[in-house]
Amino acid sequence: MPKILRTALALSSVLVFALALWILHRSLHQFTLADVQHVLHRTPWPAIIAAVVASAGSYWALTGFDALAARHVGVQLPYRRIALASFIAQAISHSTGFAALTGSSIRYRLYSGAGISGGDVARIVAFCALTFGLGVTGVVTMAMLFEPHPVGIAIALPASSVRPIGAALLACLLLYAGATFWGRRGFVIAGKRIAPPSWRMTAAQTFLAVIDLVLAAAALHFLLPPVGAPSFLAFIGLYAVAIMAGVISHVPGGLGVFEGLMVLMLPQLPPTQVLGSLVLYRTIYNLLPLVIAALLLAVVELLQRGRALTTTARWLGGTIDIMAPSLFAAMALLGGAVLLWSGATPAVPIRLATLQNFLPLPVVELSHLLGSVVGVWLLLLARGLYRRLDGAYWLALGLYAAGIVFSLLKGFDWEEAGLLAILFGGLVPARRAFYRKASLIEQRFTPTWAAAVVTIIGGSLWLGQFAFKHHGYSRQMWWHFAFASEAPRALRAAVVVAALAGAYMLSRLLAPARARPRAPDAEQLATAKTIAEASPSAEAQIALLGDKSFLFNARKTAFLMYARSGRSWVALGDPVGPAEEWPDLIWLFREMVDRAAGWPVFYQVSGEALPFYLDLGLSFVKLGEEARVRLDGFSLQGPTRSELRYAHKRAQKDGASFEVIPIEAVPPLLGELQSVSDEWLSSRHTKEKGFSLGRFDADYISRFPMALVRREGRIVAFANLWLSGEKEEVAVDLMRHRQDSGYGVMDYLFIESMLWGQAQGFRWFSFGVAPLSGMRDNALAPLWNRVGAFLYRHGEDLYNFQGLRRYKEKFLPQWQPRFMASPGGMVLPRVAADVAALISGGVKGLVAK
Repeated sequence: MPKILRTALALSSVLVFALALWILHRSLHQFTLADVQHVLHRTPWPAIIAAVVASAGSYWALTGFDALAARHVGVQLPYRRIALASFIAQAISHSTGFAALTGSSIRYRLYSGAGISGGDVARIVAFCALTFGLGVTGVVTMAMLFEPHPVGIAIALPASSVRPIGAALLACLLLYAGATFWGRRGFVIAGKRIAPPSWRMTAAQTFLAVIDLVLAAAALHFLLPPVGAPSFLAFIGLYAVAIMAGVISHVPGGLGVFEGLMVLMLPQLPPTQVLGSLVLYRTIYNLLPLVIAALLLAVVELLQRGRALTTTARWLGGTIDIMAPSLFAAMALLGGAVLLWSGATPAVPIRLATLQNFLPLPVVELSHLLGSVVGVWLLLLARGLYRRLDGAYWLALGLYAAGIVFSLLKGFDWEEAGLLAILFGGLVPARRAFYRKASLIEQRFTPTWAAAVVTIIGGSLWLGQFAFKHHGYSRQMWWHFAFASEAPRALRAAVVVAALAGAYMLSRLLAPARARPRAPDAEQLATAKTIAEASPSAEAQIALLGDKSFLFNARKTAFLMYARSGRSWVALGDPVGPAEEWPDLIWLFREMVDRAAGWPVFYQVSGEALPFYLDLGLSFVKLGEEARVRLDGFSLQGPTRSELRYAHKRAQKDGASFEVIPIEAVPPLLGELQSVSDEWLSSRHTKEKGFSLGRFDADYISRFPMALVRREGRIVAFANLWLSGEKEEVAVDLMRHRQDSGYGVMDYLFIESMLWGQAQGFRWFSFGVAPLSGMRDNALAPLWNRVGAFLYRHGEDLYNFQGLRRYKEKFLPQWQPRFMASPGGMVLPRVAADVAALISGGVKGLVAK
């Protein structure tokens, strides 16, 4: 999504929330917070229990959305996996809002870990959204048709207009149902054929969605006063409208928007009674499931450390690393909101009077102020938890502990302290999920996160105004201190909260812009050379080509190499350096690209680091497979090596000789090597490439030993050798030969290079990647794989895909997959074009060899 659109969406969320607060303010201008608290205390326990049962039934129905979606897509997963993914996704998205973003990312992370492709996850999310839409439309339609009078009162329309609207909605539903029955082949939209679910699946979707909405609405209806409320059928329709408005607003959890509309659409009930019921409903339907989700993961993590584990517990424990960022960021937002809202409302008088006998006034005053400060910092810290920062983990634990103490000291608010203790206990076992050492100060504060923080803080400021609106303002309030002076206490806390949040956001807004990628200087190249030579991957030495920028870790022991093409910032390969430094570097690169509003792309990465790229929410496409030959078992003996033996003997018979010259002997031969290279390029009518491919550059090739093939003393073929650290791997980079080099000269060069590497004690020899190799042409395979398999079979005129694979196959290598991690969806074709242009040296290189 473009940056300007994200900013506009965040701003619109804040404006909608402000409008909702204005509606609440006008509706409640005659009432006080004590009136709302009175309603809360008078709600009977049977109604609360019934609301809890109905909420549990609603979440059970929601798991059916995903189960139906998996069946429709053709995914085979145990129900327990589907139920866990659905419950956690719904618990977080219902509480934090941005359902399309959080629900989609959570499902993607859980389902992709079970082997489901990104495309199938997207179809599951779209199916669930369609199910919700069918349910809302169906419920509103029934309410308008059968209860037009109360619905008309709620939406300020005459009953005579409500039934026609309901009839129009019913016609739309019937039209869609007919399309699923008679138009099973689908529709063509923007050149793409979209097949709707079958009519049986549509009926199941609608039924399940209606059940979900009926149960969720029942949870709130049980909490409303029995006298004066509209009929249940009419109420369900109003509830569905308010829920949809909250989802569309993108305000976190629909906070304020849902409440404002419900108060507005139930004019026959006192606003305080509606608001009191809504507070209880939020606690039961939003807060309780969120806490259960956190505790579920924490308990399973503790079980995982024991000796007796079930298969299910082991699988659930594996989800903690995946779910920790979204879940615990949501919990930090919740903890911060609770502390701020607690600081904006008066304490229970009897508790405050009891504290007066034990604590001096300064302790109570300071605890109230610091409790609100802790709330602000929890809101700001949530971003660091989402980014998996270890500093955020430890600081969050400290803030939870401090919040517990301050809640008890400022008014013995054991409810808030208990909730913070639960959040503390849920976070403690998840330590391993927060592994990054990056600075908290450097974290980018996106418009979406800023909107969430502004919404919560704005809600606390309005709540403080509502709670103490009958206390007239005077200048003396600022320095009036007494146990009973809660309005001045709340006022001082509100000013400190607003000042802290404003100062932090302003500092992030005025932070200096990051520099564009720059060519590496001599010092950076020297540092990269030292790190690359120690790396077990020989391909790390492509960094010395000098056409890529470097991103180093703080200790300069690891780096990422990258270049920019269009909006794509492309990192080549996995990070180079110790494996424990990889996660931080990958995240640092992502954050650097985010600040530039670009697309992070990781090109030709191995399967080893895929979990780290998955943490970034990226999609994967397979690029091909790398051919590697194990040298300790390599020889020319046996029937499988007969072709190689013949090529080797033929080259020797034709007078070929092989040698590896050291680095210091390369410069005197540059002229002759240049001649071989130019002849090779001319014969293929091509130009030098770059980025992931070496090129003939005097400074570059002078950095490596050179494998030479001579005939009659003349160099007829050469390849520079990459030698990895710890003698793990040898790889050939730039390979060139003359037209008259003779039969099998490149076979001879490779064979001799492998034998030389074997004699030097190296373990592997790499032939590089065979593009599109290993792609599956299966109806259930991702689209990219099917396109790649088609090109591999029929694209020989464009590139020698099969020939390259066959050539490397005769050396009997082990094939290892290579991937590209990048944003998916409609962005992927543009990313592929950017990468191709980068390798080809620009757009011209794409159309001219």
